[in-house]
Amino acid sequence: MKILVTDDSRAMRMIVIRTMRQAGLGKHEIKEAENGRLGMEAVKDFKPDLILSDWNMPEMTGIEFLKALRASGNTTPFCFVTSEGGGDKAEEGVAAGAIGFIVKPFTAEAFMDTLGSVVSA
Repeated sequence: MKILVTDDSRAMRMIVIRTMRQAGLGKHEIKEAENGRLGMEAVKDFKPDLILSDWNMPEMTGIEFLKALRASGNTTPFCFVTSEGGGDKAEEGVAAGAIGFIVKPFTAEAFMDTLGSVVSA
């Protein structure tokens, strides 16, 4: 399975990838992008099976990334890994097509609970 991890923080991308491994979900091909714009470019070449994205990023936010992706006809499962997981943001993300929110700070169990049905070990 191919997984795209999009976050403007390199350290956070590393934490997300490490946590996926701790959850037993890390044996996949993973590509990283620094923002939604670069994520859109990566989708064209990498063709991920799952996208994990932060909400707040420069150039193109996570929700802008998701909306642009869906507008292009792409239906790749998309999950936010963000500190913006509550209330209106969650409703906006789900309405745009997100499969879930993993809220920072997160645990390996949160990854398994949210992604276990989408990602095989």
